[in-house]
Amino acid sequence: MTPPPRSAARAPRSPRTADGSARPGAVATALAGWFVPGAGHALQGQAQKAAVFALVLILMFAIGLGLGGRLFAFQTADPLTFLVAAAEWGALGPRAIGALTGLGRGDVVAVTYEYGNAFLIASGLLNVLVILDAVDLASGRKPQ
Repeated sequence: MTPPPRSAARAPRSPRTADGSARPGAVATALAGWFVPGAGHALQGQAQKAAVFALVLILMFAIGLGLGGRLFAFQTADPLTFLVAAAEWGALGPRAIGALTGLGRGDVVAVTYEYGNAFLIASGLLNVLVILDAVDLASGRKPQ
């Protein structure tokens, strides 16, 4: 009995714009998306998706700060604090702006403190998923 024929391995194709020029690679796309939510999709020619991601993720981060959420610093002594900080840094641009402007000190006695933290954490983690989607587009693993 002969084995079934193997399908030819599909090489990742290089994404191109409508005019035939090459789009930025996966690393540039990931870095852009990390600094500004949605920028990775903008670089890949998906402006509407980029605008929606930017609006939603930045708004989520702003709501988290508005609800009195805290921007956590990396602390290796407490694993949960470390994970929360890592999640917040998933959206580098908003996180850095919040820290530089003095926002995100956190109001522990506020009723909305935990909700604010949840918004900050969720926006960072969602941005990581958005970055991964943009990287898939840039590498050709996902069709335009």
